[in-house]
Amino acid sequence: MKTVRIIAASVLAGLLPVLAGAADITGQWRAEFDTQIGVQNYVFTFQTDGDKLTGKATRVEPGSAAATPAPSTNKDRAVAPQEPRIPRGRGITLGPDDKPAFDDPPAGITAKRDGIPHGKLEMIEYDSKTVGARRKMQVYTPPGFSTDTKYPVLYLLHGIGGDETEWQRFAQVDVLLDNLIADGKAVPMIIVMPNGRAQKDDRAGPNAMATAPAFATFERDLLDDVIPAIQSRYSTLTNRENRALAGLSMGGGQALNFGLAHLDTFAWVGGFSSAPNTKTPMQLVPDPAAAIEQLKLLWLSCGNKDGLIRISQGVHAYLKEKGVPHVWHVDGNGHDPTHWRNNLWLFAQRIFK
Repeated sequence: MKTVRIIAASVLAGLLPVLAGAADITGQWRAEFDTQIGVQNYVFTFQTDGDKLTGKATRVEPGSAAATPAPSTNKDRAVAPQEPRIPRGRGITLGPDDKPAFDDPPAGITAKRDGIPHGKLEMIEYDSKTVGARRKMQVYTPPGFSTDTKYPVLYLLHGIGGDETEWQRFAQVDVLLDNLIADGKAVPMIIVMPNGRAQKDDRAGPNAMATAPAFATFERDLLDDVIPAIQSRYSTLTNRENRALAGLSMGGGQALNFGLAHLDTFAWVGGFSSAPNTKTPMQLVPDPAAAIEQLKLLWLSCGNKDGLIRISQGVHAYLKEKGVPHVWHVDGNGHDPTHWRNNLWLFAQRIFK
């Protein structure tokens, strides 16, 4: 029992600093982790008192009724071992706006095609002054990449259980973009997939939630280290109109938090099923007039089976009230790679145009 309490405390220590400024997260949350000692289930209970957020974590014993998840109705769900599974949780309430803005992609969007040009995927390293370490990121360059041409750049951020390889594992980014570019649906672009966990040991480890504070630290690593490293190594366009930021889950929260706070740097911002690290809508967009003037595209998406949907619903409602143009796309998925892959496919076709 003592060991369980220590584990729970370490998880909460990582979560609470990030969640303190987040959207309404009061109530019970359940998370399941595949760890080095097997699958671990926890129930997190959060409550607020004014500006103060408190909570506790309780380990759910295997075999108990609480340890048995509700049956999934999403046949396409595919969850990587490192990514926490988000349950149906406190219930999902859908409103009239919570519907698809676009049709689902056709089958085969990540099927590698012969007879079309292919881009290049490579793992590179850079020196991070923010972290004080040499770090890795994965970079896609489009077919026919040439130093004689300057390219726009999409920075793509992973979830709390992932790393710089997660987007490629979930969405086969290189194949997906090769196909879009070959079909004339996407502008040739560079895609950068960094590690959004800005700490010296940047692996998720057995308690990924405990690394949550490092996701906030990544704001400076992205702005001060990642972007300059990309611009020094690749032939890029360096104005805000040619720089996009998007992410999934925890990375979706990062994309909204960082992108909307730095509209002088990013003109295209996307959050796919953004997690509870997402700031409150008023914090995200304190000046709606500036957002209206500077944003080229603001993209919010979530699945209608995703227990975190109320976070994005709240942002959508605020933006709608303030008249800030944005996409609100709710598909039939959960908190899963199908949703993230499909929304990358949709988002990539609408940026840098």
